[in-house]
Amino acid sequence: MKSLFVSYMRTLVPYGVALVLTGTGWLGIPVDSTAAAGAVSLGLGAAYYAAFRGLEALAERMAWRPLQLAAGAFLGWARPPAYEKDAAVPLRFTIDKDHLDRETRAALAALKRATGGGR
Repeated sequence: MKSLFVSYMRTLVPYGVALVLTGTGWLGIPVDSTAAAGAVSLGLGAAYYAAFRGLEALAERMAWRPLQLAAGAFLGWARPPAYEKDAAVPLRFTIDKDHLDRETRAALAALKRATGGGR
């Protein structure tokens, strides 16, 4: 559940920053209409996220941990979310061959041969 919170933070913080920058006019971009303000905010949010996520990835490749943590912090969380890998679950099913036509039986037999008998 922590990974979900981290992913929300790293998505919402850039757009929150963009809304503040657009609303305050700090960048000097004149925005007269609500639609234009929304478009500018979305563009700024996307650019902000792309810049800091790119910086974070570059720092990771360079193994420069302080820069990686700083870039991540500007995204709302110092580290990217870590998702658990789901365990593979074998799939087993039974097909009633008495109700299949000849072509379907041949296809199932070929599939069985190709997969090593279903094991």
